[in-house]
Amino acid sequence: MQCKRNLHLSRLRFSCFLFPVCMILVGFIGTARAGGLYISEFGTPSMGVASAGAQAVASDASTSFHNPAGMTRLNGQELMVTGGLIYSTVKFDPDSDTPIAGGDGGDAGGPAPLLAAFYVHSLTDNLKLGANIISITGAVLDYDEDWAGRYLNTEVRLLTVTFNPTLAYRITDWLSVGGGPQIMYANLEMKTKVPPPNGNGEVEIDGDDVAFGYDAGALVELSKRTRFGIIYQSEIEPEFSGDVKIKPPGFEAGTDTKITLAQSVRASLYHDINDRWALLGSIAWEDWSAFEDINISTGRGSQKISRNWDDTWKFAAGVHYRPVDKWLLQAGFAYDTSPVDSDDRTPDMPIDRQIRYATGMQYQCSEKLSVGGQFVYADYGDTKIKNDLLKGEYDRNDIFFLALNANWKF
Repeated sequence: MQCKRNLHLSRLRFSCFLFPVCMILVGFIGTARAGGLYISEFGTPSMGVASAGAQAVASDASTSFHNPAGMTRLNGQELMVTGGLIYSTVKFDPDSDTPIAGGDGGDAGGPAPLLAAFYVHSLTDNLKLGANIISITGAVLDYDEDWAGRYLNTEVRLLTVTFNPTLAYRITDWLSVGGGPQIMYANLEMKTKVPPPNGNGEVEIDGDDVAFGYDAGALVELSKRTRFGIIYQSEIEPEFSGDVKIKPPGFEAGTDTKITLAQSVRASLYHDINDRWALLGSIAWEDWSAFEDINISTGRGSQKISRNWDDTWKFAAGVHYRPVDKWLLQAGFAYDTSPVDSDDRTPDMPIDRQIRYATGMQYQCSEKLSVGGQFVYADYGDTKIKNDLLKGEYDRNDIFFLALNANWKF
């Protein structure tokens, strides 16, 4: 009976592991965006303007990722590769009346590398084939084992790879459409402490999954200087199958955990003011109210974990400036609304409203090669938490993104 009680309590706690994984995983589903669990920084030039106008720029191979319809603006073959580093700083400050005594968890953040590649192939003048692949690996969260929120989360590590083949077709001189399927592989390892009476125990979960989704977009070229792009991302439901271990008493069983990741719509505008200046903007809606429950099942039964999330909105604005023909300078700003309030928020996914400040540059080395670099600082807010196991807020809750890219024309 004691083992069954521990298993029941542990199912409640190890479920919380899955949410920091989502924060990274869904960034690889196929379209660039942010808000809720999504991130949008994968080293493409649009990272330098906080992804403002990303669905409308369509000027290099990364459009196969941002909006496949934009591939019709490219000629021949193009390949872009990117690489960079994500570094998070996550420091919690527990209230004096937090229910479980313990430390502040230290700095739970850390580094994670990112790699990506984007390709566009011209089948005809009006028909284009594309593909993109993105990978990230590293520790997402790693709190001290004796911290006040140890029964909610202590550690998570992951590896993800997403492949997205795409196709685009120009219907008229001003309208193109495109899209494709998405295949995402993820492997994750997570830990948390077992709550009393076995306070010295630990839950470990190790699982992986292959999940599927799709995206579909359109590009409207209103004039030679102005373009409008829009893209739809389908809902996707990864189900992590693996093993859960509880020690003591040495229990081990298979587990399946299904997560609903939101469908979304993003619209972008790009406008050349003149040969030197351009303005970019985006607005996006993400259906995070569908992220209502997390379904977890083992050989001992199943359970739904309520999350009570709301839909989110993103607003982004950016500017391009060419001091000379070979150089492009970038700056951008983005704001995402919060998907959850303090009563429902947990430390496994410390997300509040999000503010991004971005800058970058691109250099045209030759007719066939361009290179660039981008930097983004993302502020995830105070992220207050007020629940039955933890109370407090985050002194630091930041993510820094630094990446380089190179684009070849063949």
